[in-house]
Amino acid sequence: MKKLLLETSFSKIYIVVMMLITLLIVGGYFSYAMFTVSKEQGNAISIITGNLVYDLEVDGSDGNTLTVGAGETKEFTVTLSNPNNRIARFNFYYEGSLPDGVTAGYITGEGLNTPPSEVGTNLETSGTAGSSNIYTIRVKNESSSNVIITLGVQVGLDYNDLTLPSNGYLFEEIKKETVADYVLDDQGPKGDIYDDGIDTFITGADPNNYIWYSGKLWRAVSVNNEAKTVKLVTQWNISTINYYSGYPTNFEESYMEEWLNDTTVDGFLGNLRDYENFIVTDAVGLLNMYEYQTSYRGTSYRNGYLNNGLYWWTLTLNSSTRGWGIRSDGGTIDSGMTSASGVRPSINLKSSVRIVEGDGTLDNPYRLEGDNDTDLSGTPLSSRYSGEYIRFGNEENNLYRIVSHENGIGTKITSTEPLKSSGEFIESAFGNDVTFSNINTIGTFLNGEYLTSYVDSTYNNMIEDSTTWYLGTVRRGSSYKLAKYTTDNTLTSMTTEAKVGLLRYGELMAGQFDRVDNNTYYWSLTPYSTSVVWGVWSNAEASSGNPSNTYGVRPSMNLKSNVVITDGDGTKNNPFTIELG
Repeated sequence: MKKLLLETSFSKIYIVVMMLITLLIVGGYFSYAMFTVSKEQGNAISIITGNLVYDLEVDGSDGNTLTVGAGETKEFTVTLSNPNNRIARFNFYYEGSLPDGVTAGYITGEGLNTPPSEVGTNLETSGTAGSSNIYTIRVKNESSSNVIITLGVQVGLDYNDLTLPSNGYLFEEIKKETVADYVLDDQGPKGDIYDDGIDTFITGADPNNYIWYSGKLWRAVSVNNEAKTVKLVTQWNISTINYYSGYPTNFEESYMEEWLNDTTVDGFLGNLRDYENFIVTDAVGLLNMYEYQTSYRGTSYRNGYLNNGLYWWTLTLNSSTRGWGIRSDGGTIDSGMTSASGVRPSINLKSSVRIVEGDGTLDNPYRLEGDNDTDLSGTPLSSRYSGEYIRFGNEENNLYRIVSHENGIGTKITSTEPLKSSGEFIESAFGNDVTFSNINTIGTFLNGEYLTSYVDSTYNNMIEDSTTWYLGTVRRGSSYKLAKYTTDNTLTSMTTEAKVGLLRYGELMAGQFDRVDNNTYYWSLTPYSTSVVWGVWSNAEASSGNPSNTYGVRPSMNLKSNVVITDGDGTKNNPFTIELG
């Protein structure tokens, strides 16, 4: 045991004393320290250095050994106390090297500004007394036999008097850095995990698996046991489209696959931040039925966190003409492939992606390294990402989201939800026919009353005076791209010019971002035929309505290229504030 303590021999004390005497002579000041190794109480370690006393206890009792069985992961609480008022530094160490398959390190250091490091850490501040710092040491034993690790402690009065013993090693901090580490470590009181032998699934009613990435809120669904990639799915429906014309043979031939992996300004992947650095090569898909049903291991998967209260497609086909989706009550539905339902994109994060902040809760989701920008003051809004939140407009209608950078120079935005008045959604007819313009019913409102009553002059001046709005017709079972392009992928000639417009069918952010009871129907810009217009229903499906019907209004517009960020980080809790640069 004694060799695990501060190895203080007579010769070492002599050397230290001689060095202190030299310092006294050269430096002209008095300093005194006497090093002694104190009692062993059972296996407990006490070290007295001058008038400093450090007691090392493991698991709250006398002892300094950690016993970990084969295949076990155990955490030990270590208390290091100093009842005096001197500044000191210390290191933990363990005897010898760790066996193969065993890792150990600090998890937390309560009461310290920084975790222990190679040069030690102040245990307490000068002039205070009675400090006690608690550490959690985790030991992972993936070997085939039990291991016993013996702890020691090294103490020094000043920053230079702290060297590791020749036979010991500093405990390095075990960092929960990768996404897999975090989401599998702590799911909170409403979460758990389930390992099917291939993937480990996050399960439960509302686990701590929220992740904010590229302007969107995601849920971590599973971790691949071998590759350590993490599958995510968006919390809400990013848009609403039909799956295919009716006869796909697989996902790869569908409109859905095209929309999800479209790398242009119109597609989901093309607006995902630095996707080459974050997600694996097989880019964007949907969740399948097995993944959805595995997310809740109780009596019904309807109670699981993947039920977002809306309709949305899964990857699983039922036949050549029908596919499985999820209803707003969490049950499953067998829908025709020409139906337009919600889209929740799913991606696989690379195993190397790291968590840099957050705790996985709704109010504090995990943030990824490379997507946690700070101090964005003066940054052009046109450099930011689809889905990020902006403070724009007045009173209760002052929260917007980035859609895309469709015109290449500015930023297209839309209101987070349809407009309200005194807490109630307002409604408007579309017009006398299916063609939007700045003088039809809804266009007159958007380019008139909306600009004066819902957006004051400060925000009004940030909006481009004129934007081209694409009015292509999309029939049931047709490609989403026809809202903007012809069948040969040239821009449609069906356009109009206006300052404020609406989102198209299948456009980014043309989904629902709350449960069915908390939102309303709203108009899109896109004709379904010569007699009806597409709208997004409160359950997140899309269907057509007579233009004389009254539905909600979600204005959309292009902001000027010189709009800059003044504050915020683009999340819902801290949206960007903006001004003309």
